[in-house]
Amino acid sequence: MLAGMSGNDKAVTLDQATAREASVWQALVDGDAATDAAALADEFLGIYGDGFADKSDHLAQLAGGPTIARFAIETARLLPAGPGHYLLAYRATYARPGAADEVMYVSSLCRFRAGAWRNIFSQDTPADR
Repeated sequence: MLAGMSGNDKAVTLDQATAREASVWQALVDGDAATDAAALADEFLGIYGDGFADKSDHLAQLAGGPTIARFAIETARLLPAGPGHYLLAYRATYARPGAADEVMYVSSLCRFRAGAWRNIFSQDTPADR
């Protein structure tokens, strides 16, 4: 457990934070909008290469089914971000269905509230490779 990583007496480890993040990726593989929705706070904000996205935008990408064929989370780092918050930063290798692998760096800020951790902010940065 990382020092300062408790909120409402809920501690988080790097493995737990990475598993939570992987569940969002797996929802994209499975086309599972319900799991995706449960992982995101209502006020979620994503910053991507094509601009800003809110929770409804993130969920809308699954309207046509799975958007990711495979993924790997690598070199994850966990940082405290105040009481009941953490930032998970990592390198992601992933492929969209029928496409070649892509690589990006991701930062996800999560908050513990009402008994659950939810992602409130994410930023993706394409890797130069």
